[in-house]
Amino acid sequence: MILCADDFAMTEGISQAILSLAEEGRLSATSALVTARHWPTQAKAAARLRARLAVGLHLNLTLGTPLGPMPDLAPDGILPQPIRLIRKAVSGQVDIAEIEAEIGRQLERFEAEAGFLPDFLDGHQHVHILPGIRQAVTAVLKRRFPESGIWLRDPWDVPANIIRRGVAVGKALFISVLATGFRQLVTANGFQTNDGFSGYSSFGRISYAQEFDAFIRYPGSRHMIMCHPGFADNELGSADPISERRCEEYRVLSTRLDIPDLIRLPEMSDRSLPFGAS
Repeated sequence: MILCADDFAMTEGISQAILSLAEEGRLSATSALVTARHWPTQAKAAARLRARLAVGLHLNLTLGTPLGPMPDLAPDGILPQPIRLIRKAVSGQVDIAEIEAEIGRQLERFEAEAGFLPDFLDGHQHVHILPGIRQAVTAVLKRRFPESGIWLRDPWDVPANIIRRGVAVGKALFISVLATGFRQLVTANGFQTNDGFSGYSSFGRISYAQEFDAFIRYPGSRHMIMCHPGFADNELGSADPISERRCEEYRVLSTRLDIPDLIRLPEMSDRSLPFGAS
């Protein structure tokens, strides 16, 4: 399975936890939040990480400030809450040209600081799969990666498998509905994606160890598990409602004996298809 840690560079504690897991061979991939103030310093660590795992762009349209002006989406300079962005997207009210410009800025900042283009792209709170935004993503990537040399994350999974896992079922089904059609768009444009997805957490209703047992059940042929490990810090305060859970995720991922045997490491010789053919 592909085990991907989100939110690299969001805080120093999150980055350090991801670095620790990567050095122990306990992650397949991580995606970086380049709008975060820590990205310029953490980008150097990301470059070192790339010898061990795939490093991607965690497209951000819902946290903090964008890298450039977005008068439609962020008229006051602050990115919207996810529910507002979802409503705009499903009602066809996003300014696609404005979204394309911000995607381009985030790609450019990733490359400028890390020294390489991302191996894959996903989205903070899955924004990359929303209607309108997904079209902006594929348009920008087609221009930047004319030979399809990037991989995209698909958070859709078979509804029956989501229900049988029994973890955060409502959230997982809701995002799967939003992601309907994303895989078809991605593959029609020549890009690769995962097959099967889990990792939606209850963030406290049951232990993360129990959740992880569920995440590895009913996998797809190229299954991805999303995770959010981190060390404790108070940098984000209430802006990071899962800060305590991040520590628990780190403890489980750093001690569970079977993880090195469960996960797939990227094929470094072929960056256009880092985890093999589906």
